[in-house]
Amino acid sequence: MLEVITLALPFFGLILLGFVAGKLKNLPESGLSWMSFFVVYLALPALFFRLLSETPFEELANISFVSATTFTTYIVFAISFCIGVMATGGNIGESTILGIAGAYSNVGYMGPGLTLAVLGEQATVPTALILAFDNALMFILAPLLMALAGSENESIAGTLKQIGIKIFTHPFILATIAGVLAAALEFRPPQAIDTLLRYLSSAAAPCALFAMGVSIALRPIGRIPVELPLVLSVKLVVHPILIFLLLSWLGGFDPSWVATAVLMSCLPPATNVFVIAQQYGIYVQRASSFVLIGTAVSIVTVTTFIWALTSGFLEIG
Repeated sequence: MLEVITLALPFFGLILLGFVAGKLKNLPESGLSWMSFFVVYLALPALFFRLLSETPFEELANISFVSATTFTTYIVFAISFCIGVMATGGNIGESTILGIAGAYSNVGYMGPGLTLAVLGEQATVPTALILAFDNALMFILAPLLMALAGSENESIAGTLKQIGIKIFTHPFILATIAGVLAAALEFRPPQAIDTLLRYLSSAAAPCALFAMGVSIALRPIGRIPVELPLVLSVKLVVHPILIFLLLSWLGGFDPSWVATAVLMSCLPPATNVFVIAQQYGIYVQRASSFVLIGTAVSIVTVTTFIWALTSGFLEIG
């Protein structure tokens, strides 16, 4: 248990430091923009590119792993969406936000920091693949369902164009594609560029976790909806258990890949849940509650899953 605490404490400690700083220091939210830009557009893409480009290409072409993890994310989205339909009386827009809250893990800010801390660099490839394909899935589902709900004024062609732009201009996905291509071509950047990428990579996890803590502190906590416990249970407990069961049933995966998938899926709702709600003007204040409360509860649930994986309680074949 001491080993688990040693792994989890620095991880959540950085989030807590950011949260406390955000509460104590009266700085405008706009002050966080440059740090967020640095994390999303420079540090994390550099981390993914560097580590993926150094991975043998045959390890990257694992279609069965990508299919299984993305399918499970879609299943928990559907479960949470159905909970939303019942809770909101059939409101598709609000149900979509609930579906995203129940399926969209904080894979960007929290994912790499957690998986690399617990499992080491062997978690890099599955982390990047889950991050890229889960983001792509949400970029597809959100605009499509919002268009169905009438929250989008775009035509079908316009919506499809918007989806394509979001997927193929996202820095995480671009970095993943670039890393895979570099691995396929066995490309190695010049020493100076490689050193720069290492500097950026080293800053990715601490900056991302601190920025996330500040971001949560600055978000107003709205009315806590009655559906929150159910949806958070799906996100924090059902999602990782389903991932573990499906990958174990399919078999043939490296244990570190299965463990990575479990850790990525047990993370709390992404801060993007609030961003998407704000973008469409739907469920905004309550979406903030999901992110804040989900992150707080995940201190217990994520630590439990770390213990289950490191102690052998979740036996990976």
